[in-house]
Amino acid sequence: MTIADFLKAPIPEPQDLPDTDLSGPGRYFNRELSWLGFNWRVLEEAENPKVPLLERLRFLSISATNLDEFYTVRVAGLRELAHAGNTTPAADGLSPAEQLVLIDEDARQLMAQQQRVLGALQLELEASGITLVQRDDLLPEDLEHLQRQFLEQVFPVLSPLAIDPAHPFPFIANMGYCLALELERKRDRRTRQALLPIPHQVDRFIALPAGEEQQRFIFLEDVLLLHIESLFPGYRVKDHFGFRVLRDSDIEVEEEAEDLVREFEVALKRRRRGEVVRLTITAGAPKQLRSIVMRELLVGEDEVIELDGMIGMADLKELVLDDRPDLLWPTFTPRVPERVQDHEGNMFEAIKQKDMLLHHPYETFDMVVRFLTQAALDPNVVAIKQTLYRTSRNSPIVEALCEAAEEGKSVTALVELKARFDEAANIRQSRRLERSGAHVVYGFLDWKTHAKISSVVRREGDKLVTYTHWGTGNYHPITAKIYTDLSFFTCDAQLGRDASKIFNYLSGYAMPEGLENLVISPHTLKPRMLELIEAEAEHARQGRPAQIWLKMNSLIEPDMIDALYAASQAGVKIDCVIRGICGLRPGIRGLSENIRVKSVVGRFLEHSRIACFGNGHGLPHSKARVLISSADWMGRNLNRRIETGVEIMNPTVKAQIVSQIMAANLADTAQSWVMEPSGKFTRHAVPEGEFSFNCHRFFMENPSLSGRGSAGAKDVPKLTHAGD
Repeated sequence: MTIADFLKAPIPEPQDLPDTDLSGPGRYFNRELSWLGFNWRVLEEAENPKVPLLERLRFLSISATNLDEFYTVRVAGLRELAHAGNTTPAADGLSPAEQLVLIDEDARQLMAQQQRVLGALQLELEASGITLVQRDDLLPEDLEHLQRQFLEQVFPVLSPLAIDPAHPFPFIANMGYCLALELERKRDRRTRQALLPIPHQVDRFIALPAGEEQQRFIFLEDVLLLHIESLFPGYRVKDHFGFRVLRDSDIEVEEEAEDLVREFEVALKRRRRGEVVRLTITAGAPKQLRSIVMRELLVGEDEVIELDGMIGMADLKELVLDDRPDLLWPTFTPRVPERVQDHEGNMFEAIKQKDMLLHHPYETFDMVVRFLTQAALDPNVVAIKQTLYRTSRNSPIVEALCEAAEEGKSVTALVELKARFDEAANIRQSRRLERSGAHVVYGFLDWKTHAKISSVVRREGDKLVTYTHWGTGNYHPITAKIYTDLSFFTCDAQLGRDASKIFNYLSGYAMPEGLENLVISPHTLKPRMLELIEAEAEHARQGRPAQIWLKMNSLIEPDMIDALYAASQAGVKIDCVIRGICGLRPGIRGLSENIRVKSVVGRFLEHSRIACFGNGHGLPHSKARVLISSADWMGRNLNRRIETGVEIMNPTVKAQIVSQIMAANLADTAQSWVMEPSGKFTRHAVPEGEFSFNCHRFFMENPSLSGRGSAGAKDVPKLTHAGD
């Protein structure tokens, strides 16, 4: 039986992998297959009867969105390597071509399962009053309604396209969805081919007049097929099928680009025209029409996926209806920390009292916005420095920075142009900041700046005090409502000096020397982590308690994995909460018998990065060494990005991380999957009617220690929560 309670349950007996060379690449699990495994876990939540029905539909939509991005970035890269004849193996020993074969097999099974899950959800939706209506089931009043909708809301944005020598096959953009049509002219039965791109500016699901206790919808493509004669007068549809295109969406930038912003604007246009990496078509497509589409899009059979069902499941998010709260998660309002309320909302006074760690989304991200907004308006603030990796379209943080610059404060913003899929938004934000008078820098050409830092310099009496915010997640108020992340606020002088050195490095390329607390990649973060792992192994060799707790999104960097293997063999007990990709194989005799790995997937997306080392005392313990970071343990984060790691010194904040956040994740049984040596994750089975601890539920019901007005490290709440 799979036991997910890592806090109490003993480490299980190790297993053997007799057919795997554990001294070679076999000791690692493949990154791409591990990612697909994560998406299987997301899809499993769409089947979880304990999740509200429309939230299950949302999970299904997310699994489809994830898979699209996986193809446009990861599969696209492997495909390019394979086509170039590159046979260089990944860490696990598989060549690009070998990985593509395994990915294709797994992804096809995943997409088939998505269709089965949708079929089951449609039955439950219908029973709950939400129906997807087929064309043949439309009523006369439905047809009248759709006629009006088509003429007023759809027809003006359509572009029907003939395919013949005078009309070459058009360009279909990434994620473009089209109907391929074989038309027959009524007067002489002459046939011709045409395309009808389905505009993304129009909702995929069109509402029909409500039936008796039913909300009714129809697919947009069905509405188009009903009105073909309005688009092609004198023709009827002889045959048709739908297809959707995914293109290579990775960006290459010339190393010697003189103007980085202009170079990225050009690169974004190139992305829209990338090679097709996947063509999804509806099953039963007419052979000739199918061949035309494949030939014009330059795809082979191995890049075509036929689906008997819905194409483009990411659009299902449209059916997650706000007016059906009975089918959604109960409303949750993030808390304002008691300490901030004690100081009448003044962030600087709250931080000055003592360090404060907020756990989002349980504590509101508005406190981060308030920190910068108050800084912009405070006459005593003289300078603000800020990194921006991802943020929202109308970002209140960018608004605050602009206001501060317009007020005459010194404002420096590091805008990362290489934030995948947010490049265009970041270019717009940088232009806006520059217009307001802020200094905008773009960091390094070769390395992304992924660190999350705010620094506010405030004049207090006759001295300058630096207040800093260190985050594990992005400065994005929208994603902060669903991503679990940490925000650490401090006016510690050491971290203030460290922050200044980092910003000088980002703007002037001067290597920071003499950092007092901070570690950064690609320079000192990885060596410090390796040093702490080895120190724990030495504690074990000396007979002292030795324990490591890790929490992150991905663990695939070979050196880090090998160090954990060596520590396990020395006797260190290692528990990992890895949400997504894990290349480490746990629980193998002689290699990783003291390592356990679990993944938590639930209402919120686990995103915080934490490393806890017992420091000769085991865990939890007040003398443990605890670091929070912006970096996952991946090659790109540790070796090719600017990332930060902050060691937590404040006892209350340390207790909050170790005895509250990490302990609750390790104790979770409701939303946990446990990794097997084979790389497979198995969900913890909870007998019917038995209490199952849900860490997300616990955090929703218990405030963070360091944000409480009078709480201390001894006030850690018991790991329990209200029943259903």
